[in-house]
Amino acid sequence: MNWMEVENKTLLNDFILIGFLEGRVVCIILMATVYTMIIIWNFIVFGIIQVDSHLQTPMYFFLSCLSLFDVCFSTVTLPTMLVNAVTGNRRISFYRCFTQLYFFVGFGGSESLLLAVMAYDRYVAICNPLRYHVVMNKRFCLGLVAGCLVCRFLNSVFNTLMTMKLTFCEDHCINHFFCDVLPVLGAACSDIQSSQVLLRVDAVFLGMSPFILVMNSYIRIISTILKICSTEGRKKVFSTCSSHLTVVTIFYITGFLNYNGPSFEDSFILARVLSILYGILSPLLNPVIYCLRNKDVKKALEKAITRP
Repeated sequence: MNWMEVENKTLLNDFILIGFLEGRVVCIILMATVYTMIIIWNFIVFGIIQVDSHLQTPMYFFLSCLSLFDVCFSTVTLPTMLVNAVTGNRRISFYRCFTQLYFFVGFGGSESLLLAVMAYDRYVAICNPLRYHVVMNKRFCLGLVAGCLVCRFLNSVFNTLMTMKLTFCEDHCINHFFCDVLPVLGAACSDIQSSQVLLRVDAVFLGMSPFILVMNSYIRIISTILKICSTEGRKKVFSTCSSHLTVVTIFYITGFLNYNGPSFEDSFILARVLSILYGILSPLLNPVIYCLRNKDVKKALEKAITRP
């Protein structure tokens, strides 16, 4: 290592997040409100599933895991953003930045795989109901959730190490509210073309694979639903899938646009908005969607509220 590299590494103590330049008070109120709602709503869903005996099924086990993933996903970024906005201190250390990046990519990727697992669960329940409890046994369900975490966090190690190898500019400015792969790449002064190509390949293959699995599951589910003679029966079966389809649509659209939409150089404001939506919209809306559109969860919630 030559003296220039040593000097570069010595200088690289902090990054500066330049997302909060205007409207700090509004941002503080919005972030505090959103984060509080995410925590309360997701823990309500998780708690109801744990205490209600009627919800002790694989479908609701995965939903409780989704609630925990959502809490972790939002906690990676929102508290740090809130502290930065309140204190006005926009600095984040080199290692804190890459720790944040690692967990943001890891939990976001884990959630995308979990949504594919939830779609597979609905496929088995509707298309092969007689074998449902044999296939989706407790050990298999735990293995699927563990596999989601292990697979995506290993992938997150790759993304983090790939980004850490870059040489960063002297001002160390990141044009964003938090450390994600694309804005950190934008702060680099070395050639990032190979990193961008690898990121795009990763986003297409590992990002689109769960989506393809979800679509495959729901094509088979819809085919089975259409074979049901009773209109009431079709409506009842489809109602169990509509909430999950809504959640999947929100998460994959915001995720795809975040990593494959306009770059920070092309459209700085739009890219930041998409990144925020990806990290906040799903954790905020998921519990609301499941509570409002899922009769079992809504009934369990009403029972918990009216219980003396």
